[in-house]
Amino acid sequence: MSNRTEFTAVAHNPSSRHRPALLALSLASFCALLALLAPAVSQSQVTRSTPKPIPPNEAYMQPVPGLSHGELRKFRNGEKQFKAPWVVFPLLGGEWGLGPTFLANSCVGCHVQAGRGRTFDEPGVIAFQQLLRLSIPGEGPDGGPMPHPNYGDQLQVFGVNVGLKENLKPGEAELYIDWVPFPVTLSDGTVVELRKPSVRLEKPNFGPIDATVMTSLRNTQVVFGAGYLEAVTEEDILALAKMQQTVGLNGRPNYVRDDINKRTALGRFGWKANQPNVKQQIAAAFHGDMGVTSSLYIEENCPPVQTLCRAMPPGNKPELLDYSWDELHFWQLALDAPAPRNQDNPQVIRGSQLFTQARCAQCHIPELRTGEFPALPQISKKTFRAYTDLLLHDMGPGLADGRPDFKAGPRDWRTAPLWGIGLSAQVNGSTNLLHDGRARNVLEAILWHGGEAQASRDLFAGFSKQEREDLIAFVNSL
Repeated sequence: MSNRTEFTAVAHNPSSRHRPALLALSLASFCALLALLAPAVSQSQVTRSTPKPIPPNEAYMQPVPGLSHGELRKFRNGEKQFKAPWVVFPLLGGEWGLGPTFLANSCVGCHVQAGRGRTFDEPGVIAFQQLLRLSIPGEGPDGGPMPHPNYGDQLQVFGVNVGLKENLKPGEAELYIDWVPFPVTLSDGTVVELRKPSVRLEKPNFGPIDATVMTSLRNTQVVFGAGYLEAVTEEDILALAKMQQTVGLNGRPNYVRDDINKRTALGRFGWKANQPNVKQQIAAAFHGDMGVTSSLYIEENCPPVQTLCRAMPPGNKPELLDYSWDELHFWQLALDAPAPRNQDNPQVIRGSQLFTQARCAQCHIPELRTGEFPALPQISKKTFRAYTDLLLHDMGPGLADGRPDFKAGPRDWRTAPLWGIGLSAQVNGSTNLLHDGRARNVLEAILWHGGEAQASRDLFAGFSKQEREDLIAFVNSL
């Protein structure tokens, strides 16, 4: 959900519930510095015992090794909460508290099997696995984007329905995505058709959304491996930024509002690293994507002009109970990343060498290391391979959304982790990449890179067809 946060598992039995539910240094020198920062131990996670076969569509849904029986029980309870549907009070069939406006009625509705969103290529289909961020010029009270007075900080395309058709509450507006194709010719004459989105808003119910409003289309992100990313120390992330400056890059941290601890904190999650930790991201997703309140965001997501929204009775106060929030938080922290595959394949080995040659590994850092992590000791002091630096980079005008977010500028995006990309199609049918889902595969995603990544993109575009395929095979093996 939002980021999409942006997050949901089977419904509780309503009859038994009484609650709502990195060009001064050579690349070799740079990599040597990285090795000092993250001493090699193993791929990701933890040494695995011989596992039982995992169903293909559950590759993103596995727990980290070493959980106790009690922790596994908590993990499974969190998974149920991830999948649970939400309904309008007093209807049966789910947790009470959906809406009054929303994007989906469950976390799993957008993060299908904990994976990416899938774009709709057909015209005329209302988008909901992609969300539209909204803001107006200026900064909010905590230095973040200024929400739209009538629509808030993201568009809700659906409204709840209580029983009868005449009781249907309006969504804020209908969101459609028209894809604009254009060709790109590579050095060997290969023509690749890229596409970019043209956002179309129809039936805005609470006033115009004109050109003065800043918008940013966001695709649903994977939710696995977040515990590892949260467990990397801030000191290590800042050390990466300092080392990148020695080779002409400008990776920068975002600093954002930590509402839980009431302070400014380093951002790690979301397309612009605008969330400081998993727990807050979950609460923000429930609030923004499903209209579900929590003890952190206790008020309904209803701007003043939305009178029908404000008049709706809540499912509870808060609607997401603290113990359910805690179980879902533990589930996401303990959600393992899939291990890399086919690492002995000659094509993958060649692709790994080309990945380094194209300097992709300067931002998509192969190895990071966790610090002490009391929230989940099983992943403390572990090396993992997510292929990210958790830093913001200027990605050029082609990917710019024109919308700042705390310290992230209009052309800045957090380096996306690459682990698990090659399994996305088998998990939920999605191969959509980049912040708005415009890239339909790894080839298109690389060709969209600009700004600080322009040199790497051009090196890749200058490769032979076989070399490009080798590099892509490596990325898909991660």
